Amino acid sequence: MAEASTLIEQAVAEEHAPELYTLGAVATPLNGLGALDDAAVARYRADGFLAVANALSPEEVEAARAGLTALTLGANPDFKGVLFEAAARERLSDLSGPERELAVRKLFSFVNFDARLGRLANGHALQAAASKLMGGAEPKLFQDMALVKPPKIGREKPWHQDCAYFNFAQGTPVVGIWIALDEATIENGCMFVLPGAHRDGPRIHWKRRDWQLCDREMLCVPATAVPLPPGGALFFDGLLPHGTPVNKSGKRRRALQYHYAPAGAVQDAKEERLKLFGSEGKDVTC
Repeated sequence: MAEASTLIEQAVAEEHAPELYTLGAVATPLNGLGALDDAAVARYRADGFLAVANALSPEEVEAARAGLTALTLGANPDFKGVLFEAAARERLSDLSGPERELAVRKLFSFVNFDARLGRLANGHALQAAASKLMGGAEPKLFQDMALVKPPKIGREKPWHQDCAYFNFAQGTPVVGIWIALDEATIENGCMFVLPGAHRDGPRIHWKRRDWQLCDREMLCVPATAVPLPPGGALFFDGLLPHGTPVNKSGKRRRALQYHYAPAGAVQDAKEERLKLFGSEGKDVTC
């Protein structure tokens, strides 16, 4: 059994209808952050996302992997933000270091505990890209996570909008940056997005397998898959519907995810968020 202080995901990876991730197109990434010109920004405004290969150098990718490994294996005893997959619960205490890494679902709030990961999140390159996509606003990092899909047991992250989780006032621009540290493929759980759907605004979310969009809304809806090489990044609007299927492959899929909002934006609008995204009081069913 795992030690009492270990954080373990409650939900086990479930089978989900394959039609929830109906492949309609595959995104073609730009090459490098230097490609974020005015035309790319206009495309981001229209589609709600941009895929960019070579956003990180091979050295930065390796440093990020090393940072996650160090935190997972307890190099910083003050760091407690490692969440393991439910499927590993019974055997976690018996796993070796490499095996333990293959049982991780998520790391969170780590930028102040590993200098390598902090430099990426607060570095000029990603900050400058986020600023461009927010219309020149000064960006402030407000959330940092590493999202991991272990081989065979990596669970789905159902369709959702990230702003459904954040208490910013409606209209506050939020930019997510999802960075592949391993090759992210359709088979191991790359991101799926609905291009342009961010312009439809907030959608009702439900507590089902997660805080998510209703499955009936997403069945058989053609979506765009965003496979990425290591170091590739997906920049996406906080209102863009997106999700990732389970990982049934034998390959791990690690990704960093940083969220930015304009400096000075405050998360103090919980009631407004629930009115827009929550099911309470809505004359709808799922």
